Formats: sequence, C-alpha cells, structure tokens
Amino acid sequence: MSRLAGWIGSKAKPHGSSQSLNALEEPSQIEHAMRAATHIMNDDVETAEAELSKGSSPVHKLCQGVVIFMRATLGFEQDVMREASERLADAEAAASEHYKRAQRHPNAFHSAIYPAGSEFALCLAEAQLMSAVVAVLNESLTESIKGFYKLRKAYQTLDALAAAEKRFVQGRSSSSVNSASRASTESLGSSSASRTSQAPAVSQVPATSTVQPVVDEDGDEFFDADETPDGVTETTTYLGELEINGTIKHAEKPSYFEQARPNGEVSQQQPPFPRTNSIVQLGPDVDLFGDHPVDTFIHSGSNLCFGILQLMISLIPPAFATLLKIVGFRGDRERGIQMLWQASRFNNINGAMAGLIILGYYNGIVGFCDILPPRGPGAYPRERCRALLADMRERYPRSHLWLLEEARVLAGDRQLERAVEILNRSSASPLKQVEALTWFERSLDSMYAHNYADCSASFQKCVKLNNWSHGLYYYIAGACHVELYRLHKSSDPRLAREHAAKAEELLKLVPKQTGRKRFMARQLPFDVFVNRKIQKWEHRAAEWGVEFVDAVGVSPIEEMIYFWNGYRRMRPEHLQVSLQRLAWSTSGENGTWEREALDEHAVLALLRAATLRNLKRFDDAKEILRTEILSHEWVEFKGHLRDSWTDPCAHYEMAANLWNEQVQDGNPPRDVQKIRECSAWLEKVAGWESYDLDARIGLKITTGRDTLKRLGVSATA
Repeated sequence: MSRLAGWIGSKAKPHGSSQSLNALEEPSQIEHAMRAATHIMNDDVETAEAELSKGSSPVHKLCQGVVIFMRATLGFEQDVMREASERLADAEAAASEHYKRAQRHPNAFHSAIYPAGSEFALCLAEAQLMSAVVAVLNESLTESIKGFYKLRKAYQTLDALAAAEKRFVQGRSSSSVNSASRASTESLGSSSASRTSQAPAVSQVPATSTVQPVVDEDGDEFFDADETPDGVTETTTYLGELEINGTIKHAEKPSYFEQARPNGEVSQQQPPFPRTNSIVQLGPDVDLFGDHPVDTFIHSGSNLCFGILQLMISLIPPAFATLLKIVGFRGDRERGIQMLWQASRFNNINGAMAGLIILGYYNGIVGFCDILPPRGPGAYPRERCRALLADMRERYPRSHLWLLEEARVLAGDRQLERAVEILNRSSASPLKQVEALTWFERSLDSMYAHNYADCSASFQKCVKLNNWSHGLYYYIAGACHVELYRLHKSSDPRLAREHAAKAEELLKLVPKQTGRKRFMARQLPFDVFVNRKIQKWEHRAAEWGVEFVDAVGVSPIEEMIYFWNGYRRMRPEHLQVSLQRLAWSTSGENGTWEREALDEHAVLALLRAATLRNLKRFDDAKEILRTEILSHEWVEFKGHLRDSWTDPCAHYEMAANLWNEQVQDGNPPRDVQKIRECSAWLEKVAGWESYDLDARIGLKITTGRDTLKRLGVSATA
C-alpha cells in the first residue's frame, strides 16, 4: 500500500454506492458532476443541485458539497454552515470508501500519472479542506481546532498528488523527446477501456524533497514550507464622481461599466480587459497531462485545493501564529498562487473557483495591504488579472460574482463612484449570499467616497440580507449620520437635529446586536470594538452632560475607513475630504475637544498621518506620528474604554511610510538603511501584546514582513 493510501485510510462506515465505479463509468460520472456544478458559477444553484442529485458517485457528492460550501462561505450563516458540514461529511465517507475499493478492484481506472484511486483521494482532500474552513468559521472552538487538523490531513494527500505529478514530469523529461512524445500520445490519448489494463505510473509517492517531515504525537507526517508574498500597484485616474459637502461632481465620459442594460441585468458585453492565451505559464503545460476526464479532474482539482491551502495558511497574522503549530506547516504563498493560476486554465468548476480566489486575493487581500513589491516577483499582475476576469465573464455571463470582481477592480483603480455605479445598475442575484456581498461592497465604496447617505442606507440593507455582523452594520450606518450632523450643524440646524436623532437611534442598536456571533468561540473583533466605542460615548455623555451625538469623538467613519484601508482606494480629492472631516474635531464647532484625553488625540493624529501618507506627504506623516503618538509610552494609552490601538498602529504606519517613500512610481527600494528601519518597526509591532483589531493589522504586518523577506532585508541585517 502506498504512502498515499496510508493517509487516506478512514474508519468511516460504508457510504454511497455498493459497487465501485469501473474505468468505463468513471469518466462519464466525473464529467457529468463537473458540468452540473459549474451552474453555480452562473448563479444557478437550483439547476446545479437538480443535476447533481441525479448521480451518487463521490464526485457528485463532492460537488454537492461545493455548492453548499460556496453558499456557506459567502454568507456565514450558521444554518447553511451546518448543512455544509453534513454534506461534506457525506462526501468524505463516500470518497474514503471508493478509494479503498479502487485499491482492490482490477477493473478500476488506472492513471498513467497518479496512483490508483487518486481521484477519490482528491475528493476526500477537497471535502476535508472545505470542512476545515466551515469548522474554523464555526462558533465552537472545539470544531475549529478539529478543522485545523483536517487541514493537515488534506495537505498530506495533496502534497502526495503534487509529488506524483512531479515524478511523472521528471520521468518524461529524462527520456528522449521523441519517445516521451510517443508515450504521451499512446497513454494519454487512449480510450477509457484500454486504460483499465495500464499500471499506475507512480506506485510509491515520496514526499517532496523541498520540505522536512515532522511527526506529531499520533504518528502523522506533515511538512514545513516557506511563504512568500504577492504585491499590488495601482492607478490614480479620475473618471468618476465625488460628493463634497453635498455637491456631486460627475465624470465627463461614461465608462464601459455604465453602459448597463436597460432592465438592469448583468451586462453581456465583455469588460475592457484583454483576453489572452498566456494567462498562466507557471506550471507544467496542461497538455502534458492529457485530456482524459479523470486526469483533468485530478490535475485541476489538486492545483485548486493545494493552492487554496498554501495561500490560506500563509495569510495567518501574527496574532494567530500558534494555530500553525496545530496545522504543522507554513503556507507557501507564491507556490499557492502559481497552483491557482494553473487550475484557472481549466474550463470547469475547479478553474472557475481558482479564478474567483485569485481575483479575490488580489482585489481584496492584497489591496488591503501597504508594504508590497512595486514590480517583479510577487507584484500585482495587473494585466493578467484583467485577462482572467474577461475570460471568466465570457465563460459565465450571467454570474454576479464576476460583476462584483469588476467593481473591485474599479475601486482598486480609485474609481469609487464608477464601482458603485456598476453595482447599482446590476440586477439582483438569485443567490442571496452573492446579493449580500454586492451590497456590502457597495456600502464600503460609498463610505470611501464620503457618500454618507448612500453608505448608511446600504449598510442598513445589509442587515436584511446577512445575519453575520449586524452590530457593525448599524455602527457604520449611525456613524454616517454623525458626519451628516456635523456637516449641517451650523448651516442647517433643523436638518442637523434630524441626523443627530437618526445617528443615536442606529448607534443605540449596536449593543443589542453584538456578542451573538462567535469566531473560534470568541466574539467577532469588530463587535468588541464597536461595542466598546458605544460604551465610551455613553460614559462621556453622562460625565460631560452633553447629548450622545456630541460625545462621539474623532470621526468614527474615518476610523472605519482606516481599518478597511479605504485610503488606498481614494484619489487625492477624496483624501482631502478626509482631512476636512478630521479637522472638524479641532474646529470651533466642536465644543468638547479641550476635554479629550490623550487616546482621542492619538486617534486624530493616526488618521491624519495615514491620510497624509496616501497623499505621499511622508515627512509630514512621520512627524505627526513621532510627536503626537510615539513620544508617549504605551501604558499612557491603556485604560478602561480607551482607544489603545493607535500606538501599535503608529509603529506600523512608520514602517509603511519608510517603505512607500522608497518605492514611489514603481521603483525598487533605493536606501537599504531605511528599508532595514522599516523592518525594525514591523518586527516591533509584530510582537505587540493584544490590542483592538490586532488580527486585522496583523495581516498587513505579515504581508509587509514577507515583502522584506523577499528582499533579504531584516531589522538586524
């Protein structure tokens, strides 16, 4: 029994069909299941589930799990996650059973590339991977820890499949070109019937030579690999509209995205991103693995799953570093991205999911970070991502998922108003979870553009579509009315009072909505943050004898923009509006500024510095940080209801300033000493004790450290 077989062993009870699939049945079963699952990428869940219900193979069960997994992870709804867990457990049991049968039955399909039963091993690993994600999102700490152990099991199987591919490729390259070509044609181009007599090309699957095995107390083997980052660049063209003090400035030329269909449906026209046949050239050529449905399923699926796993683990921030001890290995970000690109080349559900993750990573996670390579290895592949998006829009023209990614591309290009417009003009998605994501993205973009009325309305709409974080939604909606109150306080007192009443109404809903949801048995970080802020303002209102809205401190909307890194998506005119809104706190209209404590002064300083950094006024930003925050001891910011997050964030901001002033205009770093100083600031904050939203800042720190690691720079070098 191969090493792979040892990892797949399961005590699960017999499940599914009582007979194993033979080499003639299996390809058609896989093709049917993959075609059926692809319907979900066109927002057609009903057709996907109806078609999948016609089959009972492990691949059908896995694809049924994929459908419910996507709904669960897009919406974070507990009832959907429970259903996902059940379906995925069913898929795991069926895959394990069929894997063992494939080892025994002589008429089972035998690949020329992979060990016997590898297709079922992949089904099991993919089900374990999805189960692990659902478990980590579960409110139970016990289930979350079980999920991390499942990640380790999935890693072992996927690493073995990758090793089989590597050995196959090495075997091909070691023979002559002509004989290798002839062997490929004969083995991979043959019919399913003829392949039943072939012996597997790899009977023993070794661990890859680039990792060191580690044995845990249960005897399981797992591995440790390095991780590397990917970066992003951005453009600053102004082609949208901007609301400044109630005045709308429109773009002169309509965009492709504004040319929506009259009925509001998803546009069938392709986005203005070029399609190319060279989206990925990172792994072995697809043709090398033939076109047999089973081999295609294994190759695309293993690249998808291993890529997800490597990327996901590489993103764990310092605050959760102890979880890596449970998993037993570190992610390799660059390898993970390469494998996802390879999977995206396939026109099946695996390719579609890989494309969705790639675009989500670059348009979301990478766009959230600051210390990124300006170009070269690890940099944001702008044109390749746009080509991928165009390809996916052509494959799935009715899907709102790709429409959402188009909007994110626009927001990343600092065209916030156009991003909102494309989302406004699209029809409602039949997938409730996708519709909720669309409204959430629209809400964030409206917030970054300082369109407070629309932002508030959009977040209140999110309350009706998603039950994950109502406290946060109400908090941001109420904070929008705080800004509108301040904008009209002198010019229109009656309107200002209306906004004050609405702000208080929404903000007072926050405590009733927080604490309900859990992540790994803990309250959601944003729930903890917004609940403390409300308590702080209520305490100040009572102590100072002022109205609740007048006890609110430095712009809570600008705070939220900072934590979502919305400043990276703003054009200079947006950033100037942020500075104006921050300046209100020290203006004559604010009658409470003289009573503010050090922590509130530090909030203002931190937000101003972050805004100035994004305006490329690095010296001004660093001076504010040094004189108004870093000149004080950490203990001075700590205390009941205080905002203590500004001191560690100021350390991160110093690092971000030092990096960004060195890589302006896409140039590589010039001053090694300043980059080492940047590393020193990052290392200091990486070891900080717990503070508000530390995991959120930790993602930026992890990416920044990886960027410097790629350059071979450390604080002590």
